[in-house]
Amino acid sequence: MKRRKRKGVYLLPNLVTSMSLFGGFYALVAAVDKKFVQAAIAIFVSCILDALDGRLARITGSTSKFGVEYDSLSDVIAFGVAPGFLVYMWALKGYGRFGWLAAFLYVACGALRLARFNVQADTLQKKQFLGLPIPAAAATIAASVLFFGELSIPLQVKKIFVPVLTYALAFLMVSGIRYASLKGSNIFRSRHFDAVVLAILLFVVVLIEPAIMLFVITMAYTLSGPVAFIFKRRAAVEEAPRSQET
Repeated sequence: MKRRKRKGVYLLPNLVTSMSLFGGFYALVAAVDKKFVQAAIAIFVSCILDALDGRLARITGSTSKFGVEYDSLSDVIAFGVAPGFLVYMWALKGYGRFGWLAAFLYVACGALRLARFNVQADTLQKKQFLGLPIPAAAATIAASVLFFGELSIPLQVKKIFVPVLTYALAFLMVSGIRYASLKGSNIFRSRHFDAVVLAILLFVVVLIEPAIMLFVITMAYTLSGPVAFIFKRRAAVEEAPRSQET
């Protein structure tokens, strides 16, 4: 009886991972049918489920090597292939070879980012992520689809913005720029009431204008890494002459 219960516990997080994988697969199907808004929403659903499966496994004590590997393979589809194909069908198809190469670079860098994360997860990526996390990159593409679909933005802006964004996301994922990790935040570990209030506030803010607010939030997180990196470099340059004087 205990063994059967244990198997059920292990099944639960893997089931959530499978649901996340399904969201990525549905995004591919929707992109083929040119239902870009539905594809973007499916990617956001996958992001939510991806955040839940690991936490669920830790809470139930059902973490396993199989679960880690399955989660990584699911992430390659849901946050690598699906957003790459979506952005190609939505905005890059008209660029020919330049367009599909940009989409492929995004997918390849996403896969490399996941491989590096798996190798360094126990050492370097507790409180900070090394490089832009692939779910955040996928969410940025999905938010851009919703944002441009909601507002009447000129086509010329889209033609310039989307290729630049795709290449930038690919570079940021494999870069050495560090990003804040919510996993290492004390708010979500010891301050349960503060975490609930923050979650409710964020939910209300997003509901005001979902397409706009999701775009603002994802872009703010994407830019937070380079901005923090620039400020740290500037502080280090200013500090160097002072240390030499002393």
